[in-house]
Order: sequence, then C-alpha cells, then structure tokens
Amino acid sequence: MVDSAPTGVRLQKVLAQAGVASRRASEDLIAAGRVSVDGQIVREMGRRIDPETAVVHVDGSRIQIRDDQVYLALNKPEGMLSTMSDDQGRLCVGDLLMHRTELLNQAGRLFHVGRLDQDTEGLLLITNDGELGHRLMHPSYEVEKTYVAEVLGQVPRDVGKRLRDGIELEDGPVRVHSFRVVDSLPGRSMVELVIHEGRKHIVRRLLDEVGYPVQRLVRTAIGEVRLGDQRPGKLRPLNQNEVGALYKAVGM
Repeated sequence: MVDSAPTGVRLQKVLAQAGVASRRASEDLIAAGRVSVDGQIVREMGRRIDPETAVVHVDGSRIQIRDDQVYLALNKPEGMLSTMSDDQGRLCVGDLLMHRTELLNQAGRLFHVGRLDQDTEGLLLITNDGELGHRLMHPSYEVEKTYVAEVLGQVPRDVGKRLRDGIELEDGPVRVHSFRVVDSLPGRSMVELVIHEGRKHIVRRLLDEVGYPVQRLVRTAIGEVRLGDQRPGKLRPLNQNEVGALYKAVGM
C-alpha cells in the first residue's frame, strides 16, 4: 500500500519557526504574494516544503530556514590568529569554539570567512554554509568591507581623492569605495575606508603607500553586518536580516 500522506512542512509554519512572523502573520504574507519558494511566488496556504532543500524569500530577501546552518559574528581581538587551530599553541579562533559543544553539535564543521591579520581587530564571520562563505570571499561579488584605522599625523583632503582614484601597488591597482576622516587628535587621525578588495594586508599597504602607516586597524563591517558595540573575543549569532543581507549581496 502506497503512503499518500503529504510530506514536508507547511510554509507558514516554516516562516514562523524561522522567526519571520507569527503563523497567522505568515499566512498574510503568503496571501499577499510576498513569499517565494525556489523562485516562484506562493499564495496557497497548504503548500508544504522541505526546509533542507527549499530556498525561501520574503519581500526579495532570502530567509534562513535550515536549523543546522550557523552564522556567527566574532569581534576578533588583536593578537588572535584567524585559524581554527595552531600547532604552536597560539591563541586562535578555534579556541573560542572548542568548548561550544551545542554549536558544534548543531553545525558540525565551522570555518571563518576570510581572515584578519594577527594584529588587526574586528569583525570576522564564522559559518558552516560553504556556498555563502565561498561567495563572500570571491572578488567578483565585491562585498564591501569597512575598516577604521588609526594613523599618525593629520590627513589632508587629497589623500581621500588619491585612494578613491586608485593606488598602484606591487600586485596591481586598488581603489577604495569611500574614505573619510572620522576624527583628528593631536598627532593622530582616525580614518574610515570601505573597500571591495580582500588581498593580504591591503588596507595597511594602501595607507602606507600614501604616507600614513597604520597604528591600529579594526574591521567594523562586512556588507550590512556591523560590529557595533560587540566586545572583543565575543561571538554572537547573526539575525535573520543580517543573514538575508549577506545572501542578497552575493546573489543567493
């Protein structure tokens, strides 16, 4: 005898479990044509989906519906290595995760998306979503990364123009998307750069080339995910809006 029972989970239940809205409000979203599954708008209430394979968007933003995928933001402190292990016993990102058994049980293998230099602080993403991680690191998607740097001296206006016009480095030209002086102190300046590049030591090399070597460097944002007031060495899960913004930035 063939089992004719429907398979999958009702779409409104999936949306409610993902934290998009209550089940009743999720039904309203579906009825209004604001929800799509695998690229097709869904309006019927009885639609069932497989959360393991379906791709769901609400108002054009992808919704994370799989409970085995993990998305974390780390404020990497200065001196920590952007590696999951170190054979010399130096402090690394993996040390923060080795005792988080609930995360490891949920996610399995976690990895960091790109890296920060040992002396650079700030936002580092950690996930087990291989496709998203690959796209975020691939230069063709040009995901914006925001840095705040402390440099010696007062930075004149023409430095920003030079950086926006492009600087020729030994491995090719680099152009910043935006540049501004955040603060000026006696003998020091704080500047903010937004770049698409991910080459090694790229911010330090850029500022060194224009005559303002970096004294301290912090990455404050990747796309629309921002560090905010997160303390150094602390992990936090990304919210649904942040994950959706990352998906959107890389065309997923």
